[in-house]
Amino acid sequence: MEAPPVAVMPVTGGSIHMMEYLLQGSVLDQALESLLHRLRGLCDNMEPESFVDHEMVFLLKGQQGSPFILRARHSLDRPAAPWHLRYLGQPEVGDKSRHALVRNCVDVSASHSLHDFLLEMGFRMDHEFVAKGHIFRKGALKVVVFKLFRILLPGNTENTEPLSLSNLVELSVLAPAGQDTVSDDMRNFAEQLKPLVHLDKIDPKRLM
Repeated sequence: MEAPPVAVMPVTGGSIHMMEYLLQGSVLDQALESLLHRLRGLCDNMEPESFVDHEMVFLLKGQQGSPFILRARHSLDRPAAPWHLRYLGQPEVGDKSRHALVRNCVDVSASHSLHDFLLEMGFRMDHEFVAKGHIFRKGALKVVVFKLFRILLPGNTENTEPLSLSNLVELSVLAPAGQDTVSDDMRNFAEQLKPLVHLDKIDPKRLM
């Protein structure tokens, strides 16, 4: 696939244009309940928010260079909620003193005609998937634990299968540019989740 690994941000409403600080990891299905129990004890909300989202990744190819990538996401368990359009910039991973991956993040609400609008603009859908999971919060920190599902028939979100026997875990903070001290808080929180899950800054280019 041409798109970098997804960062799942459940549909919540509003408009955001800031920097995203991100750590990622994974946990096997058999260890999922232990991790959720640990997060209930560490986070502000003992009972996490649940979500089931459908995401489509769209590409717009130019004559040269990398394609422009946008992500359209909508909630399957809250169909009346607005769609979300998301742009993720190139990650900044070179600074070894920074404990998290950092990238530009633009997230805006959109109408239910977003899919047709993107096609009219010349984008093409590269791939789609369903994400099911839970959201925990600790102050400004957000922890999302989720499983990705492959859609077997294009556009049919009822017909899916798990991509793997593991769940992705993402620890993130949205903050203005230059607020690198939040990465220290993220590292300290991530240490409390070991050995259940090891969160790290992952360069998407190494996975392509």
